[in-house]
Amino acid sequence: MAVCLLGSRFLKCRSYLGTAMTAIQPYCSSVTSGRQHTNGVDLYYERTGGGKHPLLLLPGAIGSTRTDFGPQLKSLDKERFTVVGWDPRGYGRSRPPDRDFPLDFFERDAKDGVDLMKALGFSKFSLLGWSDGGITALIAAAKHPNLINKLVVWGANAFITQEDLDIYEGVRDVSKWSVKMRKPLEEVYGAEAFARNWGAWVDGITQFAAKPEGSICIEHLPLISCPTLIIHGEKDPVVPTLHAHFINKHVKGSKLHLMPEAKHNLHLRYADEFNKLAEDFLES
Repeated sequence: MAVCLLGSRFLKCRSYLGTAMTAIQPYCSSVTSGRQHTNGVDLYYERTGGGKHPLLLLPGAIGSTRTDFGPQLKSLDKERFTVVGWDPRGYGRSRPPDRDFPLDFFERDAKDGVDLMKALGFSKFSLLGWSDGGITALIAAAKHPNLINKLVVWGANAFITQEDLDIYEGVRDVSKWSVKMRKPLEEVYGAEAFARNWGAWVDGITQFAAKPEGSICIEHLPLISCPTLIIHGEKDPVVPTLHAHFINKHVKGSKLHLMPEAKHNLHLRYADEFNKLAEDFLES
């Protein structure tokens, strides 16, 4: 989930505002795009760079490669990395089908992402996952240890608390958002479909509260064996820092890097710093 804090209320903004606007601007003439039929759907992807280290970028809730990863597609080292961004099924340009949220939607996204990379010819690759994409990346790394080289996640949570539920309910009604915050997602989905998809996401994520310990992917964390970097903004209003510490504690050998001034969209607001952290870790 990607939201920003405005005053004392949480409002959905998908990090399009201010510095993060670079995420939806034209970012690189060398990007190629296409659709790959994977697990019964046509998944949209964008690819740039020619390095020997393949990376898959996994976006946040109802996000897409263009809305969530402009600075990474533009500026990650193209000589060292081959960077692939994608729109999960039902998101962005990977429509149809319409998005739905069964209890296993994170596992489904994990399988789609891994199978997409395999279909594109990559036998081993690293994952960079933000927010919901971070959850998906954790599950993919746990389920496919022989395929995942390294893992970078930020803004992710492995379980849901009552505080999290309050946040989700507080942003359910998109009619209460400002026009400036609604507009980017309405441009992607249309106003009616955006409201419908967002409400469905809220329902989809809150269903994990009924599971033991509110688990989204707690049981997967001990199964992750690849080198893992967790980055977290200490001023993140969406995902409290306790979630980053929990993942760090339960993923063996993982590293935690806290950014004192950063919020949820740290890879957009502090793109240069984030990109260097990721590059140094991936190539260490």
